[in-house]
Amino acid sequence: MSIFSHIAEAPVDPILGTALAYKASNNPNKVNLGIGAYRTEDGKPYVLEVVKKAEALLLDDINSKRVDKEYSTIDGTPSLKPLTQKLMFGQASPKIASTQALSGTGSLRVCAEFLNTHLGYKKMYYSDPTWGNHLPIFAKAGITPEKYPYWDPATKGIKFAEWMQHMEKAPNASLYLIHPCAHNPTGVDPSSDQWKQVLEVCKRKKHLVILDSAYQGYATGDLVRDRKVIEMFYNSGMEFFACQSFAKNLGLYGERIGMLHVVCSSEERAKIVLSQVKLVIRPMYSSPPIHGSLIIEKILGNERLYNEWTRELKMMADRINEVRMLLRTGLEKKKTPGTWNHITDQIGMFSFTGLSTQQCEMLINDHAIYLLKSGRISLAGLNKANIPYVVDAIDQVVRKTTPSKM
Repeated sequence: MSIFSHIAEAPVDPILGTALAYKASNNPNKVNLGIGAYRTEDGKPYVLEVVKKAEALLLDDINSKRVDKEYSTIDGTPSLKPLTQKLMFGQASPKIASTQALSGTGSLRVCAEFLNTHLGYKKMYYSDPTWGNHLPIFAKAGITPEKYPYWDPATKGIKFAEWMQHMEKAPNASLYLIHPCAHNPTGVDPSSDQWKQVLEVCKRKKHLVILDSAYQGYATGDLVRDRKVIEMFYNSGMEFFACQSFAKNLGLYGERIGMLHVVCSSEERAKIVLSQVKLVIRPMYSSPPIHGSLIIEKILGNERLYNEWTRELKMMADRINEVRMLLRTGLEKKKTPGTWNHITDQIGMFSFTGLSTQQCEMLINDHAIYLLKSGRISLAGLNKANIPYVVDAIDQVVRKTTPSKM
């Protein structure tokens, strides 16, 4: 008998499992709306032109021996820190303890481990719903995830009053995980006035906040506008954590490049915090990969490449907004039961469609349209060629599952 005979097969990850099911399908009309990765109008993965230029510059550096493949330091290249701080906070500061991490997931995992080990947090509040991986990341670090109200299925907006009540009633210095822009999966963000209320409650109640920024530049197409909430928290004088990913906005999914920033009260505190963050990283994965970080340094450290990136990112965000509008108008022209304005009210890469689990299963099984059963779709998987098919399929399943009026 095998020593592994007592181990049950794990369930397939809902997002990655959707991608596998899509690949296995033989339906010529199949559409993948599951994985959150940008696709071109032709439905192909996209390597940014600015990334290709940065890669060429790196090759020159390697050939001239200005760059090698030696180990990185535990916290990544020192020159990466002020560049990524300026992008995220609008300025670089010695009061920010920064370390490179394995994209957004890795920065969250290091953050959670540090919170448990050094600050004693055993509970983390997250928005209902949130990115599915948030829960196991914190649970693995010994922190119990507990939801706070966010999505309102009736209005397809935010349960803002209920969220504020939750923060008021929570014990002082509670831990909150917050999406600063392009909320995943709903695509619904608070207004400017609502953000001010969130900040005021956090400051007054001394709540500790983790700002998980995975979509800077995807909410509005503007990197500066999409960091406004983070700047607001930074300028408040609060101490907080911020996780930064370059998977989406630079298409560096496989490079696993991200940053963890800890905003501290002083340069002295930041130095001490960083020393302990590095002790979290060392037994976890020792040091980060260097290739993605070198690409980021080339782009953020070169004004010409940075400006090219902003234009390219705007183009990508504009395409997402275009297919949002085409999906909404397509459903409205067919008079599909329900309201569909929320599709264009939302922002970012995703739309929380409001489709039920049953309707999602019908789209998958009957039409080979692969999406999460929560109703979240990645708009990047839509294009002018497949939107009519998707609209027709949604219209059919909604009509089949909507009770007829007598």
